[in-house]
Amino acid sequence: MKQNLNFETSGDTLNLNISGDFISYADAELKNRLYTLARDNNIRRVVVNTANLGQWDSTLVIIIFELKKIALERQITFEQQNFPQNLERLLTLAFSVDRKPAQPNNSSGSFFENVGACGVDIYNSIIKGFNFIEKSWGSFLRSVTGHSFMRTVDLSFALEDCTYKALPIVSLISFMVGLILAFVGAVQLKTFGAQIYVASLVTIGMTRIMGAIMTGIIMAGRTGASYAATIGTMQVNEEIDALKTMGVNPIDFLVAPRFIALVITMPLLTMWSDFMGMLGGGFVGVTMLGIPFQKYWELSVDAISLDNFLVGIFHGLIFGAVIAVCGCYYGIFCGRNADSVGSATTKAVVSSIVWMIIMTGIITVSCEVLGI
Repeated sequence: MKQNLNFETSGDTLNLNISGDFISYADAELKNRLYTLARDNNIRRVVVNTANLGQWDSTLVIIIFELKKIALERQITFEQQNFPQNLERLLTLAFSVDRKPAQPNNSSGSFFENVGACGVDIYNSIIKGFNFIEKSWGSFLRSVTGHSFMRTVDLSFALEDCTYKALPIVSLISFMVGLILAFVGAVQLKTFGAQIYVASLVTIGMTRIMGAIMTGIIMAGRTGASYAATIGTMQVNEEIDALKTMGVNPIDFLVAPRFIALVITMPLLTMWSDFMGMLGGGFVGVTMLGIPFQKYWELSVDAISLDNFLVGIFHGLIFGAVIAVCGCYYGIFCGRNADSVGSATTKAVVSSIVWMIIMTGIITVSCEVLGI
């Protein structure tokens, strides 16, 4: 079908009839004549009819967008007749974007107004956070059942980032923490001549809580910040808007693979951290405290209990979910400039650590009540 851009004036009305296939339309002269006519002071109404429109692409959207913008600038009537639904949605989206940044409100109210505004902000933040958690959980369930937009390659990349690439820093920090625990414990145990029990102290401390906490802090600063920066940059570059335009759920596409990767790998990294911490304690015990290696090994094995081990693994599982949610949340709701990406990254790390400490307190109290 031949593309036709037919327009004529009738009194104070400009009628534009579009027919045929509009693919890569490039008649600049005809478009300029149309725009010039729309700017005529005698024209008070513009009517666009696409009843006979065939296939079309973005060049048609640009023509109608410019025409409607002229009508809005002149404050005249603009009517759309027989528009395809997709074309109508694209035009609505184009005119719904606020290109003028909001001006900050510098007016200072009374004390009670400020307290009320602060309370409203906190309430809205809580609601937004819970909605994001709900969507993330729903995306996780859809991914498990195979009904989400998550790609296997994205999950593979996320797992790669959270596994062997994280081992060097986790190993180093955990080894040093075990070493420090052994030194601190030996200071007091030497007073009673019981420095041999450094092995039990380090083993219990690492397996029950310290291994999970240190791994969580490392992954919050390393992986959680990476999630916030990566997704935040996509927000700045309008890549997330592009996903929404294509009908792709950004929670499924961006959050689900990262959430699943951290939930899977954090318990494994916690176990590795436990081992490296015990190794660090063993280094101090054998080389500096004079404890025989075999004796240190026996005491360490005897000190390992299934309850402590499972509590530590459970901490790691919860910490993985906390880090993934915080990192992705601040990335998804990042602003539209470079400064917002830095702010989102900082907030992701701080929030992850704060919520990990809160969850540690809740789990510790629960374990105490349950006698675990």
